[in-house]
Amino acid sequence: MNIVLELEVFILHMGGYIPSHHIRRLLYRMAGMRIGKGSTLHTGIRFYDPRNIRIGNDSIVGENTVLDGRDEIIIGDHVDIASDVMIYNSQHNMNNENFVATHSPVHIDDYAFIGPRAILLPGVTIGKGAVVGAGAVVTKDAPSFAVVGGVPAHTIGERTLKNPSYRLGRARWFR
Repeated sequence: MNIVLELEVFILHMGGYIPSHHIRRLLYRMAGMRIGKGSTLHTGIRFYDPRNIRIGNDSIVGENTVLDGRDEIIIGDHVDIASDVMIYNSQHNMNNENFVATHSPVHIDDYAFIGPRAILLPGVTIGKGAVVGAGAVVTKDAPSFAVVGGVPAHTIGERTLKNPSYRLGRARWFR
């Protein structure tokens, strides 16, 4: 089964460079991802198991993002994930004599923004409207409407917009 999954992931990676959002979405959905209406996945996205990934409506996932998928990744509606973001939900237990992998889901609530090159580690929840700064390493939950940044990420501010209702909907043709 691992060989079949690796082949599927390789095909998805290669297909991720097709310059058509419609074809990429179709390919990803055929692999088991659930992608909401109006959501856009830009080129070069990497997966380790696409079947555990769910993306809501009107969300954007930027170029060269890693969506692990070995456990559940739930991305809400109107979420903006910038380029080069890494979302992991599997890691090794360094204290286990066999260095076994452990898995934990990652949840990103509606209207959140994940800045470029941020890293989200297993088990975190990004609250509604929260902002993760560029290059942040998120090891703990980010509360709703918090602005978090740093390594490890901590609260550095608060978003004043508490009732967002905007739509993202800006797919670029060749991204």
